Order: sequence, then structure tokens, then C-alpha cells
Amino acid sequence: MQDSTEGKAKVVQQMFSEIAPRYDFLNRVLSAGVDRVWRLAAVKAALEIRPARILDLATGTGDIALLLKKVAPEVEVIGGDFALPMLELARQKAQRAGLAISFVEADALQLPFPDGHFDAVTIAFGFRNFADYKKALAELYRVLAPGGRLCILEFPPPPRGGLGALYRFYFTRILPLIGGLISGNASAYRYLPDSVERFPDPPTLATMMVLAGFNTRYQLFTGGITALHIGDKPAPAKPTPAVRTGEFYPDEPS
Repeated sequence: MQDSTEGKAKVVQQMFSEIAPRYDFLNRVLSAGVDRVWRLAAVKAALEIRPARILDLATGTGDIALLLKKVAPEVEVIGGDFALPMLELARQKAQRAGLAISFVEADALQLPFPDGHFDAVTIAFGFRNFADYKKALAELYRVLAPGGRLCILEFPPPPRGGLGALYRFYFTRILPLIGGLISGNASAYRYLPDSVERFPDPPTLATMMVLAGFNTRYQLFTGGITALHIGDKPAPAKPTPAVRTGEFYPDEPS
């Protein structure tokens, strides 16, 4: 199991490193720009709890990290990814935008951060690439402070019905063709629809998050093409003041 997990991680790491130069352009083209709306929804959900420090994991070229910092400049934002070419592009984008964001190499299954270090974690279209979902959720729970929030924006398997059939055709036939021509890496864009088909549906992912300890809810966008899962790490319960009755207090000495 360990070998297969590490093997999957290395394949994904190499693949995203290779397509990094064309990654942003392809995201805009292949989603017709709608991905910006989805990302903004994730950012708003993360900032709703007024966090002081946020980790954007699987940050890629930093789209969510940059958006977080633009919307809430007072928040400390850290972007983490295990594809170094992606991180380098993210650093360049932050510098051009004049945004102070730290970008660090980070493996989702073994995060280089102490317990309770972040008030919120965002992951946009990266969770399905993790080699072990349960282990990743455990790590995310660990690095979140009590009362913290996890926001996972992801492509679930295509919905049923006419829209789902059209989306599946685009995802499996058109997207790999365009992505392969522009990026020069057709296998990466064949991997995308395959990974989406294998990904847990929204109720299943919500159950996995609950089992990891999160209070969870989710919202579907664009007819079920994307889903935003929000998981809150419970805050410790405040102790209820004890009311003591019937106790004997000796008389004070005279």
C-alpha cells in the first residue's frame, strides 16, 4: 500500500510539473472562465470565520492564495504544493502583484507544519490528486486549530442526466484533445477526466470528512459540475460553571 501511494504521488508530481507553464491558460480556456466564480466561493467560505492564518494547499500556480490575499490583505497566507515548477510560477505571480505570500514545498500526506497552526485551509481542484484521502484529511485536521475551517473545491463525478452526459463528453473527448495540443502533454489531460470519474461523489466525501472529525456540509455549483465541501473542526466546549449546593462551611473562628 505504501509503495502504491508513493508511486501515485510521484506520477502526479511529475505530471503537474511538466504542464506548469501552460496551466493557468488552460484552466481559463477549458472552464470558459467559470472557475473564477467557483474559486471566489471557496475564498469567501474560508474568510467567513475571519482567520488570521490560511494554508492554500495544492496551490498550483497560486490562484486561490493570491485571491485570498487580495480580498483579505491582513490575513497571513501560505501556499503549499509538491510540484516545484508550479510553486516558482506562483512566487512570480505574487511578486508581480505586490502580494506578500509565502510558498513552500508541502506533501499533503505529511505536512511540514505543527498541530493547530492554521485557522483555515483551502484546496481547489487538488484534493482528488492526493494519494490517500483519509490520511490527507487526518493531516488537514491536525494542522487546523480548533474552530478552524477546511474548504475543498473539487470536481465530483459528472452528474446524471443530459447535462452530465454533455459534460462527460466534453471532459473525456474535447478537453484531452485541446489540453494535449496546447500543453504538449496529452496524458495529463487524459488523467484529469479519469481522476474525476474515480473521485468520491459529494455525499461520500462528506462522510469521509465527518469520520475525520469535521462538521461538514457541501454546495454544488453549475449543475453539479463542481462541489464545495466545508468542514469545521469543532472548538473545545466551554466548561459549564458548576453550581454547588448542600456544602458545609465551618464557622469562622471567633
